[in-house]
Amino acid sequence: MKKIYITKSSQQTKKLGEKMTKKFLEFPQKKNALVIGLFGDLGGGKTTFLQGFAKGLGIKEKITSPTFVILKKFQITNHKSQTNHKSQITSYKHFYHIDCYRIQKPEEILSIGFKEIISEPKNIVAIEWAEKIEKILPKDFIKIKFDFGNKNTRKITCSVFEHCA
Repeated sequence: MKKIYITKSSQQTKKLGEKMTKKFLEFPQKKNALVIGLFGDLGGGKTTFLQGFAKGLGIKEKITSPTFVILKKFQITNHKSQTNHKSQITSYKHFYHIDCYRIQKPEEILSIGFKEIISEPKNIVAIEWAEKIEKILPKDFIKIKFDFGNKNTRKITCSVFEHCA
């Protein structure tokens, strides 16, 4: 199943990321990490989306693309949602933001402990440029594809069953 969203500004893309956080936190916990693969061209909205997603997790640090460090790790704390002021309880403890732009071969990502990170059920792992390592991603990862409409418009397609409803 696919769900398609059209955003007309970076602010709308951030808001969509924040909204999807709430949806993803409602999923039953799996035996492995919740893995989100973000696909799309440079400037397509992946990092902007993750800024909203991280806000939805209650992360206060500034979210920037970890292109040169490849990985950033953030603590997830239970928090009151910015949008509805209800307490959002989650068993997830860490949010990993990975950027594979500089990765040449999928196996390169293994040197940062990738297999261990995606094996931990208390992790949420968001991967920009996931197309570069798709062959080593878990089969049940959530795929979010970003396409340009015009200068500000983005078509964001979320694939993987009920995860994107």
